[in-house]
Amino acid sequence: MIRSVPRSRLFDGLYLAYLVAFFVYLAMPLLVTAAFAFNDSPFPSLPWQGFSLDWYLADGSEGRTGLFHDDGLLSALWVSTKIAFWVTLGSVALGCVNAVLFERLQFRGKEFLYLLMLLPLVIPGVILGVSILVFYSGTANEVSRLWGIELDIFRPGMTLVVMGQVTFITTLATLVIGARLRKFDPQLEEAALNLGATPLVAWFTVTLPWLMPSIFGSAAMAFLMSFENFNTTVMLTGSDTPLTVALFNRLREGSTPVLNAVALFLMAVSGLLAMLTLRQNRGDQ
Repeated sequence: MIRSVPRSRLFDGLYLAYLVAFFVYLAMPLLVTAAFAFNDSPFPSLPWQGFSLDWYLADGSEGRTGLFHDDGLLSALWVSTKIAFWVTLGSVALGCVNAVLFERLQFRGKEFLYLLMLLPLVIPGVILGVSILVFYSGTANEVSRLWGIELDIFRPGMTLVVMGQVTFITTLATLVIGARLRKFDPQLEEAALNLGATPLVAWFTVTLPWLMPSIFGSAAMAFLMSFENFNTTVMLTGSDTPLTVALFNRLREGSTPVLNAVALFLMAVSGLLAMLTLRQNRGDQ
């Protein structure tokens, strides 16, 4: 909106009403989920039965098992955390390499390779998961048939989930880190080289500190995207069930306030991580 253009009161009122309606539309499902996480009722629905922390703290002695005593959900939460950690590590590392590749180097076929890197963003997650599953499972079957070697890492399980998520999260990490690297002045590296630093030392002492805000931001983004991913994960998971798949399996049996408690817990953790990332970025600017 251009501030210098005169506007009528009617326009301002309609614009304000639109903003309020838009944010209410976004926040209402989250607020309802948060409210039912504390409703003292076995079903996440009205009427309100009173405030309760049972869906977090109940130990099962009275027929209720809260989140912090639910071994199945806690195990799935730990599996998702491990997956997100390795996905974040791999995506950020590959994102740094890709950023240097596309922003610093000139070579034949660079544009085609860049478009190929963006391809996972436009492929539906289910299709991507099925493709990865078919390719790696087929490879493992052929290796087992020809040479008798069992490649269990190519079978459905945690390793394949990490590999599948890295394929598209790396693309986003590359875009974030590449955008930051594009603003970097190469003369700073040249000055370090003229002062006797090796290219590796110049990278770690000059370029890498400049990239740290984007690295922290892409790491937070990668962790959250990995944690909440379902479409690709559900096709690749094995016996170790991530949280999103575990919640889906629970929902098929019927919704309970424990699922609302899980949702509110994840919203709180995600919001805290986002605020820490913003604070870190402001501190580095």
